[in-house]
Amino acid sequence: MSNRLRSATSPYLLQHRDNPVHWQEWGEEAFAEARRRNVPVLLSVGYAACHWCHVMAHESFEDETVAAVLNDRFVSVKVDREERPDIDAAYMSAVTATTGHGGWPMTVFLTPDGEPFFCGTYFPRDHFLRVLAALDEAWRTREDEVRASGAHVATSLADALQAPTPYAVEPDALDSAVGLLARQFDRVAGGFGGAPKFPPSMVLEFLLRHHARTGDPSALDMASRTLEAMARSGMYDQLAGGFARYAVDAGWVVPHFEKMLYDNALLLRAYTTWWKVTRDPLAARIAHETAAFLLRDLGTERGGFASSLDADADGVEGLTYAWTREQLREVLGDDEGSAAAEVLGVTETGTFEHGASTLQLPVEPSDRAWLDDVRRRLLVARAQRPQPGRDDKVVTSWNGLAVAALSGAGATFDRPEWVAAAERCAAHVLDVHVVDGELRRASRLGEVGTARAVADDHGNLAEGLLVLHQATGERRWLDAARDILRAARDFAAEDGGFHDTAEHAEPLYLRPRSAADNAEPAGQSALAAALVTLGAVTGEAGALDAGARATAAGLGLAVREPRFGGWSLAVAEALVAGPLQVAVVGSGPAARELAQTARRSPSPGLVVVHGEPDAPGIPLLAGRPLVDGKPAAYVCRGMVCELPTADPSALVEQLR
Repeated sequence: MSNRLRSATSPYLLQHRDNPVHWQEWGEEAFAEARRRNVPVLLSVGYAACHWCHVMAHESFEDETVAAVLNDRFVSVKVDREERPDIDAAYMSAVTATTGHGGWPMTVFLTPDGEPFFCGTYFPRDHFLRVLAALDEAWRTREDEVRASGAHVATSLADALQAPTPYAVEPDALDSAVGLLARQFDRVAGGFGGAPKFPPSMVLEFLLRHHARTGDPSALDMASRTLEAMARSGMYDQLAGGFARYAVDAGWVVPHFEKMLYDNALLLRAYTTWWKVTRDPLAARIAHETAAFLLRDLGTERGGFASSLDADADGVEGLTYAWTREQLREVLGDDEGSAAAEVLGVTETGTFEHGASTLQLPVEPSDRAWLDDVRRRLLVARAQRPQPGRDDKVVTSWNGLAVAALSGAGATFDRPEWVAAAERCAAHVLDVHVVDGELRRASRLGEVGTARAVADDHGNLAEGLLVLHQATGERRWLDAARDILRAARDFAAEDGGFHDTAEHAEPLYLRPRSAADNAEPAGQSALAAALVTLGAVTGEAGALDAGARATAAGLGLAVREPRFGGWSLAVAEALVAGPLQVAVVGSGPAARELAQTARRSPSPGLVVVHGEPDAPGIPLLAGRPLVDGKPAAYVCRGMVCELPTADPSALVEQLR
C-alpha cells in the first residue's frame, strides 16, 4: 500500500500526495479494502484554501507516528469538498447533528458500509492519536455496537431529512422576512448577527430587490449600510480588490484571508445591483475592482476561473496582506507612510497579529488621486512578499456564478471586456465539463474530473448562461441553458423542489437535499432562479411554473430563517414583481441607449434582450418590429405588454 493521490485532479488532494498516510480517493476500491481488512474508514474532507486543514495536515498527516496508526488500523480516504459537495453535505449533516457544529477539516469515521459512527472537525495531533486508539479499541472489541451506532445515525439522519412544507410566494411573506432581518441587523457595524461575520451577499440582493419593488426604506438601509461597511473593512482587499471569505470579528476588521470565487462573484452581482438602486460611486468602484480581481487573480489561461486564493503564504496566515506602520514608511517615506497609516487604519499596536494591521478605509480621503497612487505603490511592494497559493480547479457552479456576475456587470457598466471574459468562461465550461451529454463538477488544467455535477452546478451555470444570453443576444447561450435545465429534471423532488444529487447518482448513506442558502445558493434555489429566468426570457409558462414551485419548496425555511434563504427570497421577489420583459429591437446608438437604459433598471424580475426583429431562436424578439423604421423597446409585465417606445425617458417610466 502507498499514498494514491498522485493522479488526483484536485489541488487539495495533491497537497497530500506526499503524506506518509496511505490516502485513497473516495470510491468503491477504498470501501472494498475496508471490508476485506474489516477496519473502519477515516474520511477526511477539506479544501485547498482552508487554513485549519493545512494545520491538521502538518501536525498529523505529515507525522510518521500518526500515519503508522492510520495505515495499520484504518483505511484513509481524502475528499475535496469543492469537488464532491455531495459527500461533504451528506457527512456534514452527521457532524452537525452529533457535535452541534460543523466546519473543515471534517473528520468522520465510517463503517466499511459508509455509515458514520464518530464525527469531528480539527483535532490536535495528541488528541487525534487518542481518538484513533479509542476507536480502534472499540472496533476490535465492540464491533457490533459500533456498527449499530453507525446504522442508527444513518437511519436517524435519513428520517430527519424532510423538506420544509412549501410556502406560498406572496408579498406578505417577503415583508415578514424583511422584518425578521431587521431584528437581527447589526446597527453598529452592518451585517447580521455577531462574529464570525460572513458577507450576506444573497440576503443583500433580496433586500435591494425588495426595496426596488416596494420602496421599503428599511430594506435599502440594511443593504446599503452593510455593503458600505464591507467595502471599507479589512475583509476587502483595499489594495487589489476582492473580498476575503469572512471576518473573524463583528466589526469586519480581521478577515479569514482566503478569497473564494463564489463570494466575489456573488458580491460583484450585489454591488452592481446596489449601484442600479442608488447610483452610489462607492458601489461602482467596488464592482469595478472586484471584476478586475476576478479577471487578474482568478482567471486561467483556458478561460475558466480558479476556485480560490489561500489564506496562508509560507504557512503564515495573512502574511501577504497585513502591514505595520514601519512597513508603510519603508515603502512610502516617513510623511506619506504616516499619512497612509491614518487613512488605512494601521495602528501602532496593530489590529491583527504581531503588531501588524489589516488595511481599512473608514472614510473617503479628501485626495482620492493621492490614495490611488499610494495603493499602487503598496501593491508593487506587496508583490515582493510571499504570495498565497491558488486552487486552480475550475468548478462548474462557481464559474456559472462568475459568468452571471461578469455578464450582468459588464452590460450595466458598459464594459464589453467583462462580457467577453464571461463568454470565454462559458465556452470553456461547456467544452470541457460536458462529457457525453452529462455535466461534470470540475476540471483542472483542461482535464475534467469524474465527479458528476450536482444541482447547484446545473442551476448556477444555467443562470449564468441566461444572463450572458441577455448581455450578448446570442442564441447559443440560451440553447445551452435549456439543455442543462432539461438534464436537471433528474434532480426533481415530489414537492417541486430539487435534491442535491441526481436520481441515478452514486448512492450515499442518504440523498442530500439542502434548502438553505449559506455561502452560495443551495441547489434548489439555484435551479429555481434559472427556471424563472428561462421562463422570463422565453415566455415559456412551463419553466415559470417549475421555477415558482421550486421557489415555494424552499421558501418555508427562508421566511422563518431569512439569513439562510437569501437566494430563495431574491427569486421570490422576481416572481412577485415580474416577469418583467424588455425586448429592444434595432441597431445603432439609439438602440444601444434603450438597451442600456433597461439594463440599468433595478426592477426585480427584469430580463432584457436586444437584437434585430424576429432574430432566429430568440423568442423575446419574435413579432417585435421596428417602429416607424426606428429602434424601439417593448415592455411586458406578467405577460401583459405596453405600447412600444423609442424614448429612453418613457422607458424609464414604464420600468418603475
